[in-house]
Amino acid sequence: MSEWFPWLNDVLLKALTLTVMVIGLLGLVVPLIPGLVIIWLAALGYGLFAGFGTLGWVMFALITVLMVVGSVIDNVLMGAKAHESGAPWWVILIALLAGVAGNFILPILGGLAAALLVLFLIEYARRKDANEALKSMKGMLIGCGWAFVIRFIMGLFMIGFWLIWAFV
Repeated sequence: MSEWFPWLNDVLLKALTLTVMVIGLLGLVVPLIPGLVIIWLAALGYGLFAGFGTLGWVMFALITVLMVVGSVIDNVLMGAKAHESGAPWWVILIALLAGVAGNFILPILGGLAAALLVLFLIEYARRKDANEALKSMKGMLIGCGWAFVIRFIMGLFMIGFWLIWAFV
């Protein structure tokens, strides 16, 4: 059928790529799904099938930079906000490691719950003040919220760069 309608391959490839990218964007809501990586993989797949060209390489480079930055920004923002709230970096590092382990034990929210719990317990043991420990937890949660917003915006830009690549 594609030999009768050669444009159909292009339409199907673009529709499939955009569908996977939207799934990746929606996946950012669920912490377990690496939404930015899914969007990046869709762009890579599109480039491999449709070809990159000069514009494609430029857009794919921008998409790659956003994916890499977005993949680490949540940990940076969570840690920075907790640090602003009084938690030392070594406590934040332990909490973030607990978060990684928590994702394996209880997918989706286990990582965030583990990070917050460990942060609270260490800060409470260190400061002997539940309010100060809660203040550090609140900082980490605020950082997590801002990280989600920034990753979502990055995902929109990634899709926007792909749209420029695919339709210009």
